[in-house]
Amino acid sequence: MLAETICSAVAAAGLGIAAITAYRRRFRTAARIAAYSLVPLGLVMTGAVEWAFDTAFSPMAWAGFGVLGAAWLLFLSTRAVDRRRGGRKAADQGGRPDPVAPAASAPSLGQGQRGAAPKPKTAAPAEDFSDIEAILKKHGI
Repeated sequence: MLAETICSAVAAAGLGIAAITAYRRRFRTAARIAAYSLVPLGLVMTGAVEWAFDTAFSPMAWAGFGVLGAAWLLFLSTRAVDRRRGGRKAADQGGRPDPVAPAASAPSLGQGQRGAAPKPKTAAPAEDFSDIEAILKKHGI
């Protein structure tokens, strides 16, 4: 009963502020204030405030929130384990093997040259990292 009275008073005060704002010819702001002030009144009229009040002081409702929280934690922990183990990846592929072998340098399905000799690797030119080493030594790394 007290919550309904407070919500009604807040709605009345908000409508009064909206009327003053409309008197100052700021109609869009007044309409926005009126909309916000009618929300608590609508919640009282639908019974949502009474339901929330009954829920807040009900031990059974709090036990239900605890069960929902436990279910949520279980769901998140199983998703985290699936992500670490890659279980979702195997389920998405339907048991098919990977298109690239783990130690392969080229894809094993559809790409590459069949029967061709592998290209010889050319030696990369020696790169000079002396400037980078100087910067790292300057910073003590």
